[in-house]
Amino acid sequence: MPILSWLTRDEDIRAAGRVPYRLLEEVSELGAGDPDTGNMLIQGDNLETLKSLLPFYAGQVKCIYIDPPYNTGSAFEHYDDALEHSKWLAMMWPRLELLRELLSEDGSIWVSIDDREGHYLKVLMDEVFGRGNFVTGFVWRKVDSPNDNKVPITPDHEHVLCYAKTLAHVTLRQKSDPSILNAYSAIDEASGKPCRDRLIKKNGKASLRKDRPSMWFPILAPDGSESWPIHDDGREARWAFSPDGIIRLRNEGRLIWKKRERLGEEVWVPYSREFAPNNPSRPNETILLDVKTSRQAKAHQRELLPDAEIFDTVKPEQLVERILTICTSSGDLVLDSFLGSGTTAAVAHKMGRRYVGIEVGQHAVTHCQPRLSKVIDGEKGGISDSVDWHGGGGFRFYRLGTTVFDETGQIRRDIAYDALASHVWFSETEAPLPSERRHSLFLGRYRGTGYALLYNGILGDKSAKGGNVLTRATLDLIRAAAGDFDGPLVIYGERAAFGAATLEREGITFKQTPYDVKARR
Repeated sequence: MPILSWLTRDEDIRAAGRVPYRLLEEVSELGAGDPDTGNMLIQGDNLETLKSLLPFYAGQVKCIYIDPPYNTGSAFEHYDDALEHSKWLAMMWPRLELLRELLSEDGSIWVSIDDREGHYLKVLMDEVFGRGNFVTGFVWRKVDSPNDNKVPITPDHEHVLCYAKTLAHVTLRQKSDPSILNAYSAIDEASGKPCRDRLIKKNGKASLRKDRPSMWFPILAPDGSESWPIHDDGREARWAFSPDGIIRLRNEGRLIWKKRERLGEEVWVPYSREFAPNNPSRPNETILLDVKTSRQAKAHQRELLPDAEIFDTVKPEQLVERILTICTSSGDLVLDSFLGSGTTAAVAHKMGRRYVGIEVGQHAVTHCQPRLSKVIDGEKGGISDSVDWHGGGGFRFYRLGTTVFDETGQIRRDIAYDALASHVWFSETEAPLPSERRHSLFLGRYRGTGYALLYNGILGDKSAKGGNVLTRATLDLIRAAAGDFDGPLVIYGERAAFGAATLEREGITFKQTPYDVKARR
């Protein structure tokens, strides 16, 4: 598979690996509504923020939607400079890598882009997510009014690329379409359900006996005669069902007989009874003509935030709603690391999804925070009417805080136990530590090995002798916390009072903090 190269690729990859782990610090006065919904609005560089989220959310995000800078001059001063193009690629690559780690196995990522960088982005995402996990590309019509400028071609569309974490496991849904029910105009007498009857004889393409000779056979009619698949013009046709399929229809009471005239003779003709679906739907179109446009999205933003800067690339809530409808259910976690004016978070909130929104700079405070506060208060724009939104919920506001590790790679002395426990567990398992175990001496078991952490007074005494040293007393406490687990243990602590022989006999691998605590990448 081709790999996209750019001027500074090797150094950019190395630099991405040096990004530190940071803690998130809550700013309670900027939160709103119910603080325990699990919704997060984070102000900070999204690369550092994404890395800080890994120990807590790796493999848990159902849908990622991002609308990154398109490299059209608004994000970079000189687009035509080759180095500026390289900067865009260098910005995207490590973020896509981290986003992939956060995505669940049945999740998907959706990226808005225009033609200027779209083809480079496709190759980049092929590398990061795997070409075989490409789902499709959507075309969104962003303009609904004529362009009066004297230009030969006007760019009226943008793209949305969709990739699965694992194509075999991704969850995607069809588009709801109640109009399908119009075709079920009859009522089944036995069940009272809407239904329709369809000819069992195949029509249209490949409908002749010669096309499928095995589908030419008689079906016994109600009067004992044999019914054969014959076209109205007398040509030998074929059935749409195999003999076993006909038997299933008969056993299910769905083989229906009606009399019809054929070539001047009244004959019995078989039909299959089909019942109306409970949730009528059809495949989603990849050309999105039925969502709002940029003009309408900007009007909505002006109404919400009359004194705030208007984003040129703001997306309509209906576009994000369509994406979340396809790939998420109520309660699923949605992430947007280029939150902008807050559209993704607002839509997720109204649709009953949990969300993490990341925005660098003051837009997090001037746009996202007040917009989400208005959503909680029940604002009626965007998709509010279509989803019957009346307000409620809440979110917590965070900023990037101190690093977990100092400039020498040592753990900062003021790092809380739950933060270090999450990092230790993630470094060993590449999975997030469940919240109920973030304050537990025994972190859990993974692939037959148990993990424990002695740090920062977890046993109630912050002195070395009181709990940060592996002794017989602390080992007994670890064993007790582990319950019925009696397998090998990996124990992190400041020091072990046991010799190598004792550790081996007890089935313990001891790792010393801070030296053996690794900050991944």
